[in-house]
Amino acid sequence: MPQIQDNMEILSNLTSTLPTFLLTSIPGLESVHGWISIPFCCLYAIALTGNSMILFVIITQQSLHEPMYYFLSMLSAADLGLTVSTMSTTLTVLWFDAREINLDSCMIQMFFLHGFTAMESGVLVVMAFDRYVAICNPLRYTTILTNSRIIQMCFIISARTVILIVIVLLLLKRLSFCKMKLLSHSYCYHPDVIKLACSDTQANSIFGLIGLILTTGLDTPSIVISYILIVRSVLRIASAEERHKAFSTCVSHIGAVATFYMPLISLSLVHRYAHSAPKVVHSMMANIYLILPPVINPIIYSVKTKQVRKAILSILPTNKQQ
Repeated sequence: MPQIQDNMEILSNLTSTLPTFLLTSIPGLESVHGWISIPFCCLYAIALTGNSMILFVIITQQSLHEPMYYFLSMLSAADLGLTVSTMSTTLTVLWFDAREINLDSCMIQMFFLHGFTAMESGVLVVMAFDRYVAICNPLRYTTILTNSRIIQMCFIISARTVILIVIVLLLLKRLSFCKMKLLSHSYCYHPDVIKLACSDTQANSIFGLIGLILTTGLDTPSIVISYILIVRSVLRIASAEERHKAFSTCVSHIGAVATFYMPLISLSLVHRYAHSAPKVVHSMMANIYLILPPVINPIIYSVKTKQVRKAILSILPTNKQQ
């Protein structure tokens, strides 16, 4: 008996240090996962194709080598990374019902998922700054947004993201997991994983809050302040036509901001106030939160930005034949 207990204790310790989690796709609809995978595949295909095309035209078209389009390429790169980081596990669960994922794989996915989300938030801030400079100080646009300054912005966004995410994951690595390891989504989401820990998570919660403040907590007010200054500047323009022209240059960015923050706010409200809502609602909201921006952003910029639309049309085979 003592030997059996010792063996069980060793097995328990191994399980706690190398836990395996179970992913969840869409609760209650397991029997139709094959059909549900079809719209998911379509959305992923749109996201991959649209963002890849925008990246391609910005890299290859000399006319698009300007600060505004450099920032757009960063947004598309973040959207591509976000799509790929979640697509693998989501489709695997829907197609093969392969739900198991170990802690190391889970941490790798969290690094990219949360990393690209934080990067997208940062890119939206520098895009707001770009619109502010273009509208409020157009004569100094090229002197303010130089190539070296753009590189500095990219470095700051990347460094902030990597440092915060690495610290969060290192704090997660030290935890032991002894509860039922059933996750709420088809991907590893840090707050979801933390709930399953059986050791003290106070340090994780505190630094998670600090990370949230240093990303979304700083980025959201920065975007709002930028647009307050833009609106104030535009309203001083006497001509209604000029005001319309100035505002029209912000439409694409406003759409990207709304696409990023509205699902995030909606998901937070559902988790906080809609406890009685079916689990399928929570699951769908969580998937929409991650898949909507990569799908919508390329469409918004292709439709609303004339230069991008022309560049994309110029590389299409049908256009070349004509």
